[in-house]
Amino acid sequence: MKRMWLVALAVALIFGVCATGQVKTLYWNLASEPPSLDPNIATDTTSHQITKMLFAGLVDVEDETAAVIPDIAKSWDFDAATTTWTFHLRDDAQWTDGTKVTSADAKYSALRTLAPETASEYAAILFVIQGAEAYNAGTGSREDVGIMTPDPYTIQFKLNVAAGYFPSIAQLWVCTPVPQQAIEKYGDAWTEAANIVTSGPYILGEWVHDDHLILVKNPSYYDVATVKIDQVYCTMVNEASTQMAMYESGRLDVINADIPLEDMDRIKADPVLSKEFRSAPQLCTYRYGFNAKKPPLDNINVRKALASCVDRQSLIDNVLKGNQKPAQTWTCPGIFGYVDGVALGIGYPYDPEAAKKYLADAGYPGGVGLPEITLMYNTSQGHAKIAQFIAKGWQETLGIKVNIVNQEWGVYLNTCHTDAPQVFRMGWCADYLDGNNWMYDVFYSASGNNYEKYNVPEFDALVLEAQGSPDQERRLELYKQAEIMIAERDCAFIPIYFYTRNTLTKPYVVRTFSALNQEHWNRWDILPH
Repeated sequence: MKRMWLVALAVALIFGVCATGQVKTLYWNLASEPPSLDPNIATDTTSHQITKMLFAGLVDVEDETAAVIPDIAKSWDFDAATTTWTFHLRDDAQWTDGTKVTSADAKYSALRTLAPETASEYAAILFVIQGAEAYNAGTGSREDVGIMTPDPYTIQFKLNVAAGYFPSIAQLWVCTPVPQQAIEKYGDAWTEAANIVTSGPYILGEWVHDDHLILVKNPSYYDVATVKIDQVYCTMVNEASTQMAMYESGRLDVINADIPLEDMDRIKADPVLSKEFRSAPQLCTYRYGFNAKKPPLDNINVRKALASCVDRQSLIDNVLKGNQKPAQTWTCPGIFGYVDGVALGIGYPYDPEAAKKYLADAGYPGGVGLPEITLMYNTSQGHAKIAQFIAKGWQETLGIKVNIVNQEWGVYLNTCHTDAPQVFRMGWCADYLDGNNWMYDVFYSASGNNYEKYNVPEFDALVLEAQGSPDQERRLELYKQAEIMIAERDCAFIPIYFYTRNTLTKPYVVRTFSALNQEHWNRWDILPH
Protein backbone atom coordinates (compact mmCIF):
# COMPACT_ATOMS: atom_id res chain seq x y z
CA MET A 1 0.00 0.00 0.00
CA LYS A 2 2.85 2.41 0.81
CA ARG A 3 4.32 2.02 -2.67
CA MET A 4 0.98 2.68 -4.36
CA TRP A 5 0.56 5.79 -2.21
CA LEU A 6 4.01 6.98 -3.27
CA VAL A 7 3.25 6.44 -6.95
CA ALA A 8 -0.03 8.31 -6.57
CA LEU A 9 1.76 11.13 -4.75
CA ALA A 10 4.50 11.32 -7.38
CA VAL A 11 1.99 11.40 -10.22
CA ALA A 12 -0.12 13.98 -8.41
CA LEU A 13 2.91 16.17 -7.87
CA ILE A 14 3.81 15.95 -11.54
CA PHE A 15 0.27 16.78 -12.69
CA GLY A 16 0.28 19.62 -10.20
CA VAL A 17 3.50 20.93 -11.67
CA CYS A 18 2.14 20.35 -15.16
CA ALA A 19 -0.75 22.67 -14.41
CA THR A 20 1.76 25.45 -13.85
CA GLY A 21 3.64 24.57 -17.02
CA GLN A 22 6.81 23.55 -15.20
CA VAL A 23 6.79 19.76 -15.57
CA LYS A 24 10.08 18.32 -16.83
CA THR A 25 9.75 15.22 -18.99
CA LEU A 26 12.59 13.53 -20.82
CA TYR A 27 11.57 11.59 -23.94
CA TRP A 28 13.92 8.67 -24.51
CA ASN A 29 13.98 5.62 -26.77
CA LEU A 30 15.06 2.25 -25.35
CA ALA A 31 14.92 0.65 -28.84
CA SER A 32 13.54 -2.59 -27.40
CA GLU A 33 11.67 -4.12 -24.50
CA PRO A 34 13.97 -4.53 -21.47
CA PRO A 35 14.37 -8.30 -21.10
CA SER A 36 14.32 -7.99 -17.29
CA LEU A 37 14.14 -5.31 -14.61
CA ASP A 38 15.44 -7.75 -12.00
CA PRO A 39 18.99 -6.60 -11.10
CA ASN A 40 20.08 -10.14 -10.27
CA ILE A 41 19.00 -11.48 -13.66
CA ALA A 42 19.38 -8.64 -16.17
CA THR A 43 22.43 -8.88 -18.45
CA ASP A 44 21.91 -6.21 -21.10
CA THR A 45 22.42 -2.46 -21.34
CA THR A 46 18.73 -1.76 -22.02
CA SER A 47 17.64 -3.38 -18.77
CA HIS A 48 20.54 -1.94 -16.80
CA GLN A 49 19.69 1.60 -17.92
CA ILE A 50 16.31 1.29 -16.21
CA THR A 51 17.38 -0.66 -13.13
CA LYS A 52 20.10 1.91 -12.49
CA MET A 53 17.37 4.53 -12.08
CA LEU A 54 15.02 2.33 -10.05
CA PHE A 55 17.45 0.95 -7.50
CA ALA A 56 20.07 2.79 -5.47
CA GLY A 57 23.34 0.85 -5.45
CA LEU A 58 25.84 0.19 -2.74
CA VAL A 59 28.07 2.68 -4.54
CA ASP A 60 27.83 4.56 -7.82
CA VAL A 61 30.20 6.07 -10.38
CA GLU A 62 30.87 9.51 -11.76
CA ASP A 63 29.69 9.83 -15.33
CA GLU A 64 32.74 11.13 -17.16
CA THR A 65 35.49 9.38 -15.18
CA ALA A 66 33.72 6.25 -13.87
CA ALA A 67 35.35 6.91 -10.48
CA VAL A 68 33.51 5.14 -7.66
CA ILE A 69 31.48 7.49 -5.45
CA PRO A 70 29.09 6.97 -2.51
CA ASP A 71 25.48 5.92 -2.93
CA ILE A 72 23.80 3.91 -0.17
CA ALA A 73 27.30 3.21 1.14
CA LYS A 74 28.70 6.53 2.38
CA SER A 75 32.23 5.14 2.83
CA TRP A 76 34.26 1.94 2.48
CA ASP A 77 37.65 0.57 3.50
CA PHE A 78 39.90 -2.42 2.90
CA ASP A 79 41.68 -4.67 5.38
CA ALA A 80 44.67 -6.17 3.52
CA ALA A 81 45.36 -8.68 6.29
CA THR A 82 41.97 -10.36 5.81
CA THR A 83 41.32 -9.27 2.18
CA THR A 84 38.02 -7.82 3.37
CA TRP A 85 36.16 -4.81 1.97
CA THR A 86 33.79 -3.11 4.41
CA PHE A 87 31.00 -0.77 3.26
CA HIS A 88 29.34 1.59 5.74
CA LEU A 89 25.75 2.39 4.74
CA ARG A 90 23.67 5.52 5.26
CA ASP A 91 20.63 5.07 7.49
CA ASP A 92 18.13 7.21 5.57
CA ALA A 93 17.73 5.16 2.38
CA GLN A 94 14.34 3.51 2.13
CA TRP A 95 12.21 1.31 -0.06
CA THR A 96 9.03 2.63 -1.62
CA ASP A 97 7.05 0.48 0.83
CA GLY A 98 8.44 2.60 3.67
CA THR A 99 10.96 0.12 5.06
CA LYS A 100 14.67 0.89 5.45
CA VAL A 101 17.33 -0.29 3.01
CA THR A 102 19.82 -2.26 5.11
CA SER A 103 22.92 -4.38 4.75
CA ALA A 104 20.67 -7.46 4.82
CA ASP A 105 19.13 -6.31 1.50
CA ALA A 106 22.59 -6.01 -0.08
CA LYS A 107 23.65 -9.44 1.20
CA TYR A 108 20.39 -10.98 0.00
CA SER A 109 20.97 -9.51 -3.44
CA ALA A 110 24.55 -10.75 -3.85
CA LEU A 111 23.62 -14.22 -2.61
CA ARG A 112 20.59 -14.27 -4.90
CA THR A 113 22.85 -13.45 -7.85
CA LEU A 114 25.07 -16.38 -6.86
CA ALA A 115 22.27 -18.85 -6.09
CA PRO A 116 22.31 -21.69 -8.65
CA GLU A 117 18.54 -21.49 -9.05
CA THR A 118 18.74 -17.83 -10.11
CA ALA A 119 20.92 -18.83 -13.10
CA SER A 120 22.37 -15.32 -13.29
CA GLU A 121 24.67 -14.92 -16.28
CA TYR A 122 26.64 -12.36 -14.25
CA ALA A 123 27.25 -14.61 -11.23
CA ALA A 124 30.90 -15.18 -12.15
CA ILE A 125 31.67 -11.51 -11.60
CA LEU A 126 31.30 -12.23 -7.85
CA PHE A 127 33.52 -15.32 -7.80
CA VAL A 128 36.28 -13.14 -6.34
CA ILE A 129 34.34 -13.45 -3.05
CA GLN A 130 35.36 -16.43 -0.91
CA GLY A 131 33.06 -19.40 -1.37
CA ALA A 132 31.06 -17.72 -4.14
CA GLU A 133 32.06 -19.97 -7.03
CA ALA A 134 31.48 -23.15 -5.05
CA TYR A 135 28.04 -21.96 -3.94
CA ASN A 136 27.10 -21.04 -7.51
CA ALA A 137 28.31 -24.43 -8.77
CA GLY A 138 26.26 -26.26 -6.14
CA THR A 139 29.33 -27.69 -4.42
CA GLY A 140 29.41 -25.19 -1.54
CA SER A 141 26.94 -23.75 0.90
CA ARG A 142 25.35 -20.33 1.09
CA GLU A 143 26.71 -19.95 4.61
CA ASP A 144 30.31 -20.32 3.41
CA VAL A 145 30.12 -17.31 1.06
CA GLY A 146 32.29 -14.51 2.45
CA ILE A 147 29.57 -11.88 2.92
CA MET A 148 28.96 -10.64 6.45
CA THR A 149 26.52 -8.11 7.94
CA PRO A 150 27.73 -7.27 11.46
CA ASP A 151 24.94 -4.67 11.81
CA PRO A 152 22.07 -3.25 9.70
CA TYR A 153 24.31 -0.59 8.14
CA THR A 154 27.57 -2.49 7.58
CA ILE A 155 28.33 -5.13 4.96
CA GLN A 156 31.64 -6.91 4.45
CA PHE A 157 33.00 -8.92 1.52
CA LYS A 158 35.88 -11.31 2.20
CA LEU A 159 37.76 -11.94 -1.06
CA ASN A 160 39.99 -14.68 -2.41
CA VAL A 161 42.53 -12.08 -3.54
CA ALA A 162 43.25 -8.42 -2.82
CA ALA A 163 41.20 -7.11 -5.77
CA GLY A 164 41.70 -3.36 -5.62
CA TYR A 165 38.92 -2.85 -8.17
CA PHE A 166 36.26 -4.51 -6.00
CA PRO A 167 34.41 -1.23 -5.26
CA SER A 168 33.83 -1.01 -9.03
CA ILE A 169 32.18 -4.43 -8.85
CA ALA A 170 30.15 -3.31 -5.85
CA GLN A 171 28.54 -0.57 -7.96
CA LEU A 172 27.10 -3.15 -10.35
CA TRP A 173 23.56 -4.49 -10.34
CA VAL A 174 24.77 -7.85 -8.99
CA CYS A 175 25.34 -6.17 -5.62
CA THR A 176 22.48 -3.65 -5.77
CA PRO A 177 20.16 -4.13 -2.77
CA VAL A 178 16.85 -5.66 -3.85
CA PRO A 179 13.58 -5.94 -1.84
CA GLN A 180 13.37 -9.46 -0.46
CA GLN A 181 9.84 -8.75 0.79
CA ALA A 182 8.50 -7.98 -2.70
CA ILE A 183 10.39 -10.82 -4.39
CA GLU A 184 9.05 -13.39 -1.94
CA LYS A 185 5.52 -12.00 -2.18
CA TYR A 186 5.19 -11.71 -5.96
CA GLY A 187 7.77 -14.15 -7.35
CA ASP A 188 8.63 -13.59 -11.01
CA ALA A 189 5.99 -10.83 -11.22
CA TRP A 190 7.73 -8.64 -8.64
CA THR A 191 9.12 -6.27 -11.30
CA GLU A 192 5.71 -5.41 -12.75
CA ALA A 193 4.68 -1.79 -12.19
CA ALA A 194 1.92 -2.71 -9.74
CA ASN A 195 4.25 -4.82 -7.57
CA ILE A 196 7.75 -3.43 -7.77
CA VAL A 197 9.40 -1.93 -4.69
CA THR A 198 12.36 0.33 -5.43
CA SER A 199 14.84 2.66 -3.75
CA GLY A 200 16.36 4.81 -6.49
CA PRO A 201 15.63 8.25 -7.91
CA TYR A 202 12.67 6.99 -9.95
CA ILE A 203 9.59 4.80 -9.54
CA LEU A 204 8.24 2.56 -12.29
CA GLY A 205 4.99 4.42 -12.89
CA GLU A 206 3.84 2.41 -15.92
CA TRP A 207 5.11 -0.43 -18.07
CA VAL A 208 3.14 -1.36 -21.17
CA HIS A 209 5.19 -4.25 -22.47
CA ASP A 210 6.73 -3.88 -25.93
CA ASP A 211 5.40 -0.33 -26.16
CA HIS A 212 6.61 2.06 -23.46
CA LEU A 213 7.45 2.56 -19.82
CA ILE A 214 7.35 5.66 -17.65
CA LEU A 215 9.67 6.48 -14.79
CA VAL A 216 8.39 8.97 -12.22
CA LYS A 217 10.49 10.86 -9.67
CA ASN A 218 10.56 8.96 -6.37
CA PRO A 219 9.55 11.28 -3.52
CA SER A 220 11.03 8.88 -0.95
CA TYR A 221 14.49 8.76 -2.57
CA TYR A 222 17.10 9.85 -0.05
CA ASP A 223 18.55 12.43 -2.46
CA VAL A 224 15.32 13.49 -4.18
CA ALA A 225 16.14 17.18 -3.81
CA THR A 226 18.82 16.85 -6.50
CA VAL A 227 16.54 15.13 -9.06
CA LYS A 228 15.40 17.79 -11.55
CA ILE A 229 13.60 15.73 -14.22
CA ASP A 230 10.11 14.76 -13.08
CA GLN A 231 9.51 11.83 -15.40
CA VAL A 232 11.17 9.87 -18.19
CA TYR A 233 8.96 8.55 -20.97
CA CYS A 234 10.67 5.61 -22.67
CA THR A 235 9.52 4.34 -26.05
CA MET A 236 10.62 1.02 -27.54
CA VAL A 237 11.11 1.85 -31.22
CA ASN A 238 13.56 -0.52 -32.89
CA GLU A 239 13.88 1.11 -36.31
CA ALA A 240 16.69 3.67 -36.37
CA SER A 241 14.99 5.61 -39.17
CA THR A 242 11.78 5.94 -37.13
CA GLN A 243 13.79 7.03 -34.10
CA MET A 244 15.47 9.71 -36.21
CA ALA A 245 12.12 10.96 -37.47
CA MET A 246 10.83 11.13 -33.89
CA TYR A 247 13.86 13.17 -32.84
CA GLU A 248 13.53 15.61 -35.72
CA SER A 249 9.81 16.08 -35.05
CA GLY A 250 10.42 16.74 -31.34
CA ARG A 251 9.02 13.46 -30.00
CA LEU A 252 12.44 12.41 -28.66
CA ASP A 253 14.89 14.61 -26.78
CA VAL A 254 17.95 12.40 -27.25
CA ILE A 255 19.29 9.74 -29.56
CA ASN A 256 21.93 8.02 -27.49
CA ALA A 257 22.70 5.23 -29.96
CA ASP A 258 21.68 3.88 -33.35
CA ILE A 259 21.71 7.07 -35.37
CA PRO A 260 20.82 5.84 -38.87
CA LEU A 261 24.06 5.19 -40.71
CA GLU A 262 22.66 6.67 -43.92
CA ASP A 263 21.97 9.96 -42.10
CA MET A 264 25.48 10.51 -40.74
CA ASP A 265 26.69 12.67 -43.62
CA ARG A 266 23.49 14.73 -43.60
CA ILE A 267 23.70 15.30 -39.84
CA LYS A 268 27.28 16.51 -40.02
CA ALA A 269 26.40 18.95 -42.80
CA ASP A 270 23.15 20.25 -41.28
CA PRO A 271 23.60 23.64 -39.51
CA VAL A 272 21.20 22.66 -36.68
CA LEU A 273 21.77 18.93 -36.29
CA SER A 274 25.55 19.31 -36.45
CA LYS A 275 25.42 21.43 -33.29
CA GLU A 276 23.36 18.76 -31.52
CA PHE A 277 25.65 15.94 -32.71
CA ARG A 278 28.49 14.63 -30.56
CA SER A 279 31.00 11.91 -31.40
CA ALA A 280 33.37 10.57 -28.77
CA PRO A 281 35.16 7.29 -28.01
CA GLN A 282 33.07 4.77 -26.09
CA LEU A 283 34.37 1.96 -23.89
CA CYS A 284 32.89 -0.80 -26.02
CA THR A 285 34.03 -3.40 -28.57
CA TYR A 286 31.92 -4.82 -31.42
CA ARG A 287 32.62 -8.46 -32.23
CA TYR A 288 31.38 -11.44 -34.18
CA GLY A 289 31.44 -14.48 -31.95
CA PHE A 290 32.07 -18.03 -33.15
CA ASN A 291 30.31 -21.18 -32.02
CA ALA A 292 33.35 -23.39 -32.50
CA LYS A 293 31.33 -26.52 -31.72
CA LYS A 294 29.25 -26.19 -34.88
CA PRO A 295 30.81 -27.27 -38.19
CA PRO A 296 32.47 -25.84 -40.15
CA LEU A 297 33.48 -23.36 -37.42
CA ASP A 298 35.03 -26.22 -35.47
CA ASN A 299 37.89 -25.92 -37.99
CA ILE A 300 40.19 -23.12 -36.80
CA ASN A 301 41.30 -22.36 -40.36
CA VAL A 302 37.71 -21.56 -41.32
CA ARG A 303 37.57 -19.16 -38.38
CA LYS A 304 40.90 -17.59 -39.43
CA ALA A 305 39.61 -17.21 -42.99
CA LEU A 306 36.50 -15.38 -41.82
CA ALA A 307 38.52 -13.16 -39.46
CA SER A 308 41.00 -12.25 -42.22
CA CYS A 309 38.23 -11.29 -44.61
CA VAL A 310 36.68 -8.41 -42.65
CA ASP A 311 37.64 -5.05 -44.11
CA ARG A 312 37.22 -3.06 -40.91
CA GLN A 313 38.43 0.28 -42.23
CA SER A 314 36.16 0.15 -45.25
CA LEU A 315 33.26 -0.76 -42.97
CA ILE A 316 34.00 2.29 -40.82
CA ASP A 317 34.57 4.67 -43.73
CA ASN A 318 31.65 3.62 -45.93
CA VAL A 319 29.01 2.17 -43.62
CA LEU A 320 29.45 3.33 -40.02
CA LYS A 321 30.91 6.80 -40.69
CA GLY A 322 31.21 7.47 -36.96
CA ASN A 323 34.98 7.69 -36.36
CA GLN A 324 35.18 4.16 -34.94
CA LYS A 325 38.59 2.47 -34.69
CA PRO A 326 39.45 -0.95 -36.18
CA ALA A 327 39.91 -3.66 -33.54
CA GLN A 328 42.11 -6.74 -33.73
CA THR A 329 42.02 -7.44 -30.00
CA TRP A 330 39.26 -7.54 -27.40
CA THR A 331 39.81 -5.03 -24.59
CA CYS A 332 39.14 -1.49 -25.76
CA PRO A 333 41.30 1.63 -25.31
CA GLY A 334 40.76 3.36 -21.97
CA ILE A 335 40.69 0.08 -20.03
CA PHE A 336 43.60 -1.14 -17.91
CA GLY A 337 44.86 -4.11 -19.91
CA TYR A 338 44.26 -2.69 -23.39
CA VAL A 339 46.61 -4.09 -26.01
CA ASP A 340 46.91 -2.35 -29.39
CA GLY A 341 46.55 -5.35 -31.67
CA VAL A 342 46.85 -3.28 -34.85
CA ALA A 343 50.18 -1.75 -33.80
CA LEU A 344 51.58 -4.96 -32.31
CA GLY A 345 50.36 -7.29 -35.06
CA ILE A 346 48.12 -9.35 -32.79
CA GLY A 347 45.03 -10.88 -34.35
CA TYR A 348 43.95 -11.03 -37.99
CA PRO A 349 44.07 -7.87 -40.13
CA TYR A 350 42.20 -7.64 -43.39
CA ASP A 351 44.15 -9.84 -45.82
CA PRO A 352 42.03 -11.46 -48.58
CA GLU A 353 44.89 -13.61 -49.90
CA ALA A 354 45.66 -14.98 -46.44
CA ALA A 355 41.94 -15.63 -45.97
CA LYS A 356 41.80 -17.68 -49.18
CA LYS A 357 44.80 -19.71 -48.07
CA TYR A 358 43.28 -20.40 -44.64
CA LEU A 359 40.10 -21.63 -46.30
CA ALA A 360 42.08 -23.85 -48.68
CA ASP A 361 44.07 -25.23 -45.72
CA ALA A 362 40.75 -26.05 -44.09
CA GLY A 363 39.89 -28.19 -47.11
CA TYR A 364 37.52 -25.77 -48.84
CA PRO A 365 39.46 -24.06 -51.66
CA GLY A 366 37.34 -21.28 -53.11
CA GLY A 367 34.60 -22.23 -50.67
CA VAL A 368 33.90 -25.47 -52.55
CA GLY A 369 32.19 -27.99 -50.28
CA LEU A 370 31.82 -25.54 -47.40
CA PRO A 371 28.36 -25.73 -45.75
CA GLU A 372 26.27 -22.58 -45.54
CA ILE A 373 27.11 -20.45 -42.50
CA THR A 374 24.46 -18.70 -40.43
CA LEU A 375 25.26 -15.15 -39.31
CA MET A 376 22.82 -13.84 -36.71
CA TYR A 377 22.32 -10.40 -35.17
CA ASN A 378 19.76 -8.76 -32.92
CA THR A 379 17.20 -6.78 -34.88
CA SER A 380 18.59 -3.37 -35.77
CA GLN A 381 19.01 -1.46 -39.01
CA GLY A 382 22.62 -0.71 -38.10
CA HIS A 383 23.49 -4.31 -37.30
CA ALA A 384 21.78 -5.36 -40.53
CA LYS A 385 23.99 -3.08 -42.63
CA ILE A 386 27.12 -4.36 -40.89
CA ALA A 387 26.06 -7.98 -41.42
CA GLN A 388 25.32 -7.36 -45.10
CA PHE A 389 28.69 -5.67 -45.63
CA ILE A 390 30.70 -8.44 -43.94
CA ALA A 391 28.69 -11.29 -45.50
CA LYS A 392 29.19 -9.74 -48.95
CA GLY A 393 32.95 -9.75 -48.39
CA TRP A 394 32.91 -13.39 -47.33
CA GLN A 395 30.76 -14.39 -50.29
CA GLU A 396 32.67 -12.47 -52.96
CA THR A 397 36.19 -13.19 -51.70
CA LEU A 398 35.84 -16.69 -50.26
CA GLY A 399 32.82 -18.10 -52.07
CA ILE A 400 31.05 -18.73 -48.76
CA LYS A 401 27.26 -18.92 -48.63
CA VAL A 402 25.95 -16.88 -45.70
CA ASN A 403 22.44 -17.07 -44.27
CA ILE A 404 21.75 -13.77 -42.46
CA VAL A 405 19.16 -14.04 -39.67
CA ASN A 406 17.95 -11.60 -37.01
CA GLN A 407 15.95 -11.94 -33.79
CA GLU A 408 14.37 -9.55 -31.29
CA TRP A 409 16.79 -8.63 -28.47
CA GLY A 410 15.41 -10.77 -25.64
CA VAL A 411 14.96 -13.82 -27.87
CA TYR A 412 18.39 -13.26 -29.37
CA LEU A 413 20.13 -13.22 -25.99
CA ASN A 414 18.49 -16.51 -25.09
CA THR A 415 19.46 -18.06 -28.44
CA CYS A 416 23.09 -17.03 -28.07
CA HIS A 417 23.18 -18.32 -24.52
CA THR A 418 21.59 -21.71 -25.24
CA ASP A 419 22.31 -22.54 -28.89
CA ALA A 420 24.36 -19.88 -30.64
CA PRO A 421 24.60 -20.07 -34.43
CA GLN A 422 27.97 -20.41 -36.15
CA VAL A 423 28.52 -16.63 -36.18
CA PHE A 424 26.71 -14.13 -33.98
CA ARG A 425 26.96 -10.42 -33.28
CA MET A 426 27.83 -9.20 -29.78
CA GLY A 427 29.09 -6.02 -28.19
CA TRP A 428 30.65 -5.49 -24.81
CA CYS A 429 30.74 -2.20 -22.92
CA ALA A 430 32.79 -1.67 -19.81
CA ASP A 431 31.19 -2.29 -16.43
CA TYR A 432 34.39 -1.01 -14.79
CA LEU A 433 37.79 0.11 -16.01
CA ASP A 434 39.86 -3.05 -15.52
CA GLY A 435 40.83 -5.86 -17.87
CA ASN A 436 39.26 -8.32 -15.45
CA ASN A 437 35.90 -7.09 -16.74
CA TRP A 438 36.85 -8.05 -20.29
CA MET A 439 38.85 -11.23 -19.87
CA TYR A 440 37.46 -12.88 -16.74
CA ASP A 441 33.90 -11.58 -16.93
CA VAL A 442 33.44 -12.57 -20.58
CA PHE A 443 35.79 -15.38 -21.63
CA TYR A 444 36.45 -17.19 -18.34
CA SER A 445 35.02 -20.68 -18.80
CA ALA A 446 32.36 -20.31 -16.07
CA SER A 447 31.16 -16.85 -17.11
CA GLY A 448 27.54 -16.54 -18.17
CA ASN A 449 28.63 -13.90 -20.68
CA ASN A 450 30.85 -16.42 -22.46
CA TYR A 451 28.57 -16.96 -25.45
CA GLU A 452 31.45 -18.50 -27.41
CA LYS A 453 31.62 -21.19 -24.69
CA TYR A 454 35.39 -20.69 -24.73
CA ASN A 455 36.83 -23.21 -22.27
CA VAL A 456 40.63 -23.28 -22.13
CA PRO A 457 42.26 -24.03 -18.73
CA GLU A 458 45.42 -22.19 -19.77
CA PHE A 459 43.41 -19.03 -20.42
CA ASP A 460 41.51 -19.39 -17.14
CA ALA A 461 44.80 -19.67 -15.28
CA LEU A 462 46.11 -16.49 -16.92
CA VAL A 463 43.12 -14.37 -16.01
CA LEU A 464 42.91 -15.77 -12.48
CA GLU A 465 46.54 -14.84 -11.92
CA ALA A 466 45.89 -11.36 -13.34
CA GLN A 467 42.86 -11.00 -11.10
CA GLY A 468 44.87 -11.53 -7.94
CA SER A 469 48.31 -10.14 -8.76
CA PRO A 470 49.34 -6.94 -6.93
CA ASP A 471 51.97 -6.30 -9.62
CA GLN A 472 50.34 -4.08 -12.24
CA GLU A 473 53.09 -4.62 -14.82
CA ARG A 474 52.65 -8.36 -14.44
CA ARG A 475 48.90 -7.96 -14.87
CA LEU A 476 49.42 -6.05 -18.12
CA GLU A 477 51.67 -8.82 -19.45
CA LEU A 478 49.12 -11.47 -18.48
CA TYR A 479 46.34 -9.61 -20.28
CA LYS A 480 48.54 -9.34 -23.36
CA GLN A 481 49.08 -13.11 -23.30
CA ALA A 482 45.34 -13.61 -22.89
CA GLU A 483 44.64 -11.37 -25.92
CA ILE A 484 47.09 -13.35 -28.06
CA MET A 485 45.35 -16.54 -26.99
CA ILE A 486 41.73 -15.62 -27.70
CA ALA A 487 42.13 -13.19 -30.61
CA GLU A 488 44.92 -14.94 -32.49
CA ARG A 489 46.00 -18.40 -31.36
CA ASP A 490 42.50 -19.81 -30.88
CA CYS A 491 40.63 -17.26 -33.03
CA ALA A 492 37.64 -17.49 -30.71
CA PHE A 493 35.90 -14.49 -32.26
CA ILE A 494 36.42 -11.54 -34.61
CA PRO A 495 37.09 -8.17 -32.95
CA ILE A 496 35.68 -5.67 -35.45
CA TYR A 497 35.77 -2.14 -34.10
CA PHE A 498 36.01 -0.02 -30.97
CA TYR A 499 32.87 2.03 -30.55
CA THR A 500 32.34 5.71 -30.65
CA ARG A 501 29.23 7.17 -29.08
CA ASN A 502 27.42 9.20 -31.69
CA THR A 503 24.59 11.09 -30.07
CA LEU A 504 22.03 13.78 -30.79
CA THR A 505 20.79 15.89 -27.89
CA LYS A 506 18.30 18.73 -27.98
CA PRO A 507 19.85 22.03 -26.83
CA TYR A 508 17.43 22.31 -23.89
CA VAL A 509 18.67 19.03 -22.36
CA VAL A 510 21.44 19.53 -19.81
CA ARG A 511 23.15 16.17 -19.67
CA THR A 512 26.22 14.19 -18.77
CA PHE A 513 27.89 11.50 -20.87
CA SER A 514 28.49 8.25 -19.04
CA ALA A 515 31.80 6.47 -19.66
CA LEU A 516 30.10 3.21 -18.68
CA ASN A 517 27.06 3.60 -20.93
CA GLN A 518 24.64 3.95 -17.99
CA GLU A 519 23.04 7.37 -18.12
CA HIS A 520 22.12 9.00 -14.82
CA TRP A 521 18.93 10.87 -15.67
CA ASN A 522 18.75 12.00 -12.05
CA ARG A 523 21.79 14.20 -12.84
CA TRP A 524 20.22 15.76 -15.95
CA ASP A 525 17.92 18.72 -16.39
CA ILE A 526 15.38 20.02 -18.93
CA LEU A 527 15.47 23.76 -19.58
CA PRO A 528 12.38 25.73 -20.61
CA HIS A 529 11.75 25.43 -24.32
